[in-house]
Amino acid sequence: MTAISKRGAGLRSVATLVCGALAAGGLAAAGVTALEPGEAEASSHREAPLISGTPQYDNIDVYAFVSPDKPDTTTIIANWIPFEEPAGGPNFFTFAEDAQYDIHIDNNGDAQGELLFRYTFKTHTKNEKTFLYNTGPVESLDDPDLNVTQTYDIELLKLKDQHLQSRTKIADDVPVAPSNVGKASMPDYAGLRKQAVHELAGGSTTFAGQADDPFFLDLRVFDLLYGGNLSEVGNDTLKGYNVNSIALQVPNEMIQESADQPIVGIWSTTQRKNAQGHFTQVSRLGNPLVNEVVNPIEDKDTFNASAPWDDAQFLENVTNPELPKLIEAIYKIKAPAEPRNDLVDVFLKGVKDLNQPPHVTPSEMLRLNTSIKPTAEPKRLGVLDGDNAGFPNGRRLTDDVIDASLQVVEGELLGQKNDLGDAVDKNDKEFEKAFPYVALPTEGSRGPLAKGTSGGNDVRNQIGDALQPAGSSDDNMTLIAASAGAGAAGILLIGAGLMWWRRMRGRAY
Repeated sequence: MTAISKRGAGLRSVATLVCGALAAGGLAAAGVTALEPGEAEASSHREAPLISGTPQYDNIDVYAFVSPDKPDTTTIIANWIPFEEPAGGPNFFTFAEDAQYDIHIDNNGDAQGELLFRYTFKTHTKNEKTFLYNTGPVESLDDPDLNVTQTYDIELLKLKDQHLQSRTKIADDVPVAPSNVGKASMPDYAGLRKQAVHELAGGSTTFAGQADDPFFLDLRVFDLLYGGNLSEVGNDTLKGYNVNSIALQVPNEMIQESADQPIVGIWSTTQRKNAQGHFTQVSRLGNPLVNEVVNPIEDKDTFNASAPWDDAQFLENVTNPELPKLIEAIYKIKAPAEPRNDLVDVFLKGVKDLNQPPHVTPSEMLRLNTSIKPTAEPKRLGVLDGDNAGFPNGRRLTDDVIDASLQVVEGELLGQKNDLGDAVDKNDKEFEKAFPYVALPTEGSRGPLAKGTSGGNDVRNQIGDALQPAGSSDDNMTLIAASAGAGAAGILLIGAGLMWWRRMRGRAY
């Protein structure tokens, strides 16, 4: 295989900051694929007018890589709901029940999906008489104290020329990992996540639940490309935010066309049920950085209303991109000459002799050569730095797609060598070593402890005891006040809360 070699990263030039302009935008045109293309909205982190108001359906990132600990499998991760504030209760973050969350596989390079994995979700509430997401410490996914839960089904659809050939249910009522409310509510969140990893027949594995947002970048570029103020770069805008993740690990042989043609194209979509009961596609994502800065506003919603085989309609946005012109105007870095056929070759077709399928139809999707083995020590710039197991050959969680994409946009492959980037080189949290690989979500309950309290479980346990039927109100209040060091006002509030709980338990528990 031929690598695109890249010298070691040197000192960043002044355009260190500009890379964030690609933060949610892209280098290739994208379309929409369902069984039939339909009216659609846009995808990624709030990058288009319509989808920004409906985050449950907003598909924000896709990752695809040969599994580092199981190289005979491929792991696909698709994320939804951008900017989840960890403490965003009492209605924490759930997948939509009126949506189809789809993962598409094109295994012959014709810009059409041959395999479609469809996730659909159901929400279950044990007690609708309380505002609480959980009514006590949660120790398992079937814990009675986990008041709001979700489960999901998976269907595998096999297609030919977008006509359905077969439909098979491969998973039924799999539990979703809940939002991470905090230590008092979920003292062992890592244990809850493990319970949400589910083995499927045929060697596949699935997970759905909350995770730390793995995309790392500085998004402040939208203030007119940082407003020329280079002193503020290097801030990971997504640090501390969570997302809802779907992760699927499948045997390579299941998704390849054949051992001789191991390159697959991967993208994800969301379809939402409309008032007539029909599903309409509202979000689509393949390569990172697609709709924010390549397509002008007038094209953004049309962009996601089309199918990959129709991506030629957006070709001019790729061959004559706006971003390099903006960078030249503000930072005097000369834009590469147009038309930008180098961007078409890499991002719409795949890298020749690496992840470009034979007889490829140019279209926007992640392309992964599943025969390339994982690298023991991944390089963040992937193929640009000689690491053929990384972006744009698929996308690993550790790949710095912002820096790599900006360098290519600014002419790296045309001989205009540069070390541009946004000075955010890695995620704020370590990724896991095993499936589903994404980092644990940031908990909702954070900050310093109140005076008179410790980091132990004593207060939580005693509050739990106070909610039990046995014991008097006075005893419970004394117990809480003693352990928590509450003031008189706090005691009155807790007492009123306990009286309310007693009434609720008598009616609903």
